[in-house]
Amino acid sequence: MKKKNIATVCITCILVAAITALCLFLPKAEYSHSERRLLAKFPELSVESISSGRFMQSFEDYASDNFPLRDEFRSLKAFISLRLFNQSDNNGVYEHQGQLTEALYPLNVKSVERATGIFEKIYEKFLKPANARVYMCIVPDKGYYISDGAGVPSLDYSELYSVVKNSTGFAQFIDISDTLNADSYYKTDTHWRQEALLPAAERIATAMGNSFNSEFNENTLNIPFKGVYAGRYALPVKDESIIYLTNEVTDSCKVFDFENQKDIAVYDFEKAGGKDPYELFLSGSISLLTVTNPNAKTDKKLVIFRDSFASSIAPLLLEEYSQVTLADIRYAHYSTLCRMIELENSDVLFLYSTSVLNNSETLKQ
Repeated sequence: MKKKNIATVCITCILVAAITALCLFLPKAEYSHSERRLLAKFPELSVESISSGRFMQSFEDYASDNFPLRDEFRSLKAFISLRLFNQSDNNGVYEHQGQLTEALYPLNVKSVERATGIFEKIYEKFLKPANARVYMCIVPDKGYYISDGAGVPSLDYSELYSVVKNSTGFAQFIDISDTLNADSYYKTDTHWRQEALLPAAERIATAMGNSFNSEFNENTLNIPFKGVYAGRYALPVKDESIIYLTNEVTDSCKVFDFENQKDIAVYDFEKAGGKDPYELFLSGSISLLTVTNPNAKTDKKLVIFRDSFASSIAPLLLEEYSQVTLADIRYAHYSTLCRMIELENSDVLFLYSTSVLNNSETLKQ
């Protein structure tokens, strides 16, 4: 028995030593494509970092991120949790009838009021003096359509809409919730699919007094897509296709990226081949860009204060406007952006997803 215990201890020590050696000496990836995040780097080794305890804390993160066969172990853990123990989610991601989603719960009323408070400041300081016509629109998250009966904790959407409407009396509210459904979103991602947005785009355009042309050509990006939920779910999921819509208007428009001081395209195929193919739409997260339509039916201008959802619906709203500006106050303060935007007699649309409204600390105040 004693020899057996010694052998067990020796084997355990060898395994620990082997795993440690693999963690230290195997080539290290800097980025996890499945989780869409940077991996922890080996911490700085110094007397100060050791004495403060910072080294060991950082080393734990490094070892966890660089564990051999990490993705395989993540999948095994997900399989055991979801399939054997019938856990309802893995890493906060739920699956229902092929759709992956996360729970936005509970409703953070203070966060929503913080967001609408920022919108009101923008209105009072910049939009009201410019005689802008102001509109407010909420982009429902996928859970709005699949939470009932799916075991996904759900925030109180009625209260959310009520808080936003009551806090943005300066804006005309545009409700697009009935123009969408669960299939309007990518199965593995938080974002909506552009080809499913024509009814929502028409609702917005009509509310702002514009006609709407629904004639677009469907094009399929030749890059397979797995959204942000796929990596967190950790079990195998099917690739999806990204479809983008074009017509003579989108083909003729010119786009300027103020953040990087360069011309870009309505559809950025270089970005589409990067870490997140959804960045095909107007190059993804950019603090300020302007789309110029040389063949516009009017000389009207549209300004959209937005998050990432606007990147894919904005190209559908171009026809009536000579210029469409997208401003993202998650990356630059609204005072800075508003001083760079032509607001006089413009249409202004606040277009924000429930996830940003419920976590408005991302907006610069």
